Amino acid sequence: MIGDEESARQFVAKLCDQTAMDRLDRLVDMLATENERQNLIGRDSIPHMWRRHIADSAQLLTHVPRETTGIWLDLGTGAGFPGMVIAAMRPQWPVKLVESRKRRIEWLNEVAMRLGLGSCEVAGMRLEQVESFPASVISARAFAPMQRLIDLSARFSTSDTLWLLPKGRSAAHDLETLPRRLRAMFHVEQSVTDGEAGIVIGHLRQKNGARA
Repeated sequence: MIGDEESARQFVAKLCDQTAMDRLDRLVDMLATENERQNLIGRDSIPHMWRRHIADSAQLLTHVPRETTGIWLDLGTGAGFPGMVIAAMRPQWPVKLVESRKRRIEWLNEVAMRLGLGSCEVAGMRLEQVESFPASVISARAFAPMQRLIDLSARFSTSDTLWLLPKGRSAAHDLETLPRRLRAMFHVEQSVTDGEAGIVIGHLRQKNGARA
């Protein structure tokens, strides 16, 4: 279990190269600066940013097959978690960040440009307005309850799409709210950054575009 900033950095460093670590350092600096202008993250989490946000996002990569090359869709990305962290660590992957708040859209675009993340696209609109496409990975951190999340996002999912949903300490409860048929498609893995938090992981067994 990751307990401090140094162990968080060491954990992330094992998942990427030094160039990616440099990008993440720049992301952390930009986030701390921008947080003075707009409330991107809680102020109390700034001294613990590597554990609370960077490593917490990076751990999702441990559940993704290395050969994954399709679009990573991050819903309600907010300050860029987990999507911007993934884009910084795997710049060759196409990552689409969905965010509807104007100031955050502007900041995310600036970060992607300054970090040289040409494969990272910010979809500055509500999810309902994003044109459908098959995603290889769908992630969402505190975006919506499970059923609502599936209802909104099933059109981006194929039977091969991997869903990675950090749900914090409500993971097991959120999963239990689903109908049994859907619940059987997912399971909860413990987060490495919080012993009481979980990540809902699974595949939605359906035809692309069909409602769950």
